[in-house]
Amino acid sequence: MLSVVVNTIAILAGGALGLLLKKGVPERFTKAIMTGMGLVVLYIGISGALQGENPIILVVAVALGAAAGTAIRVDDRLNTLGAFIEKKFSKGQADGAPSIAQGFVTSSLLFCVGAMAIVGSINSGLTGDHSIIFTKSAIDLISAIFLTVSLGFGVLFSAGAVFVYQGALVLLAHLLRPLLDSYSLIAEITSAGSLIIVALGFNMIGVTKIKVADLLPAVVVVPLIYWVVNLFIG
Repeated sequence: MLSVVVNTIAILAGGALGLLLKKGVPERFTKAIMTGMGLVVLYIGISGALQGENPIILVVAVALGAAAGTAIRVDDRLNTLGAFIEKKFSKGQADGAPSIAQGFVTSSLLFCVGAMAIVGSINSGLTGDHSIIFTKSAIDLISAIFLTVSLGFGVLFSAGAVFVYQGALVLLAHLLRPLLDSYSLIAEITSAGSLIIVALGFNMIGVTKIKVADLLPAVVVVPLIYWVVNLFIG
């Protein structure tokens, strides 16, 4: 769990620095930074999505995951949590500023669903190798600064989501070590998670309004599809 703690602290530190810088950054620069971050997110997502080796697994996992996420309203529930946080902490927020809920949801998805979060957490749990998460922590530190400049205070709350999500992945990977110790499976999980990041990137630059969180169950479905495909096809 050391890697998860370091990552959480990095996001909090980056968010705090972003709040300090935000006071002196005009709105037009904030919008430009947001667009730039969206393009970076697209690049990260596309790079990771290409790691998959079997498109059939990705297609089926995304289809089933999207259906499951829509059925249980993952995106709505995540936004409800964001709205609850905003209600508790939005006192004194300037008019026209990005909502705390938007900052929380966008940054949580970015920090939690990416390839490095998934692969790094699995590696930490399987082998005790924290190098990927430590690298991710450095990237998240910088990302949190600019996300906070553009999206505000809500970004800091994503540190809690990262701690819970990545911590759960590390513990689960440790418990399921015999089943997850496969490079091909990790590549497929990374591909699905990164495709979700692509959708998030399009939302950030204003091209789409995809309910990204509804796609999250696809990451959980991938191992099931992977094992079925290997059982019948080999």
